[in-house]
Amino acid sequence: MKLHITARHFTAPEPLKAFARQEVARLEKYYDGIIEGEVILSWEKQTQVAEVLLKVYGQRLAATEKSENIRKSITLAVDKLERQVKKYKERLHKRGNGKAEREFDARRVAAM
Repeated sequence: MKLHITARHFTAPEPLKAFARQEVARLEKYYDGIIEGEVILSWEKQTQVAEVLLKVYGQRLAATEKSENIRKSITLAVDKLERQVKKYKERLHKRGNGKAEREFDARRVAAM
């Protein structure tokens, strides 16, 4: 999965970027069809905001969290996305046992 990390109104230190990468990587153990991810970190007055966007086959999943600590915001946003990813994966398997996704993936690999 490709991951882009953007910091608005401040420069994110490398340890914070590494923490964000580590947290988002947790999601890959629930679903390996995540194509791309984006983490947007920003400050709003006294609160710190983490917005995490994931691109999966045919859909985008998003979560935004605000707190007094940026690491806490990242963790809470990833926890929200974890629930969304599990729900998305379950929905795929209920609708045709994931057959359409496997066919799409096979076509994508064949086109490369």
